[in-house]
Amino acid sequence: MSRVKEDDTVKVHYTGKLKNGQVFDTSLQREPLEFTLGQGMLIPGFENAVVGMEVNEKKTTEIPMEQAYGDINKELFHRVERNQLPQDITPELGMGLTSRSEDGREHQFKIVDVKEDHIIVDGNHPLAGQDLTFELELVEIL
Repeated sequence: MSRVKEDDTVKVHYTGKLKNGQVFDTSLQREPLEFTLGQGMLIPGFENAVVGMEVNEKKTTEIPMEQAYGDINKELFHRVERNQLPQDITPELGMGLTSRSEDGREHQFKIVDVKEDHIIVDGNHPLAGQDLTFELELVEIL
């Protein structure tokens, strides 16, 4: 039976969990995730865990934050003056905001502090700073 190797295209069912067991994403209620290894489309720890698996094999893997979304980057916290926000927005803790840079790219932020004259937004990935657990099942090697 063949095993997954670099540059293979595969289909994988997965369930991602935080350290406390909370599920943050799963493919079990939809089509399996299809991707080609080595293209950098997924976090390195996920790709590394799939290498060497056989079709129908299941496994659970722990992925440290360094192989996931990295540590929390303090440089991605920004102070935004209230007068810079659209007037129809009432900022609340945990609210998501989108900003477009001059080159047209969108950036996602989460409000982490609300003051009378400003807010603090966090531009880190929501899973930054977290070790992750994935339950994997290799469905197919294409």
